Amino acid sequence: CNLRCVYCDTQYAFGKGKSMAISSIMEEVKKYPCSLTEITGGEPLLQEDVDALFEELHKSSYKILLETNGAISLEKVPDYVIKIVDVKTPGSGMVDAFLKDNLDYLNDKDELKFVLTDKNDYQFALSFLAQYKPKVNIIHFSPLTEVLEPKELAKWMLKDGIKAKLTLQLHKIIGIE
Repeated sequence: CNLRCVYCDTQYAFGKGKSMAISSIMEEVKKYPCSLTEITGGEPLLQEDVDALFEELHKSSYKILLETNGAISLEKVPDYVIKIVDVKTPGSGMVDAFLKDNLDYLNDKDELKFVLTDKNDYQFALSFLAQYKPKVNIIHFSPLTEVLEPKELAKWMLKDGIKAKLTLQLHKIIGIE
């Protein structure tokens, strides 16, 4: 990953990962009885062949989700890829990394995600949404549960009538790494 968020839970992605050919990735994907794939990271857009992976998955009729940190241009990401874009909040330590031009490449099937550490991050997210009015399908508010209780965030969202999903990291809750 090209960012170093204060709360990063994917530090293993800072270094070199396992190199795989697109054909090998497709073999792995086809082992599972699913029609949905999610490409995540680290930062998937740093991978030089990610475009070819999008194409192969699309040709094989997979629905494709791309989870990205928002710091790399989305201009060349095909419209058939559902983009889940992380807007970095002050609590991440990377608030200036987000490319606001990326908002121009989002459509009504894409999603924005805000990882929130405190009330300041929450207020930042509200201000961001009010200022830019992104045209996306879903807005996720995801609390960093080590420092922000989901129940507290839910109270704020209900009080303010926020049209966003309270999104928890289910893999952490059920113990999957």
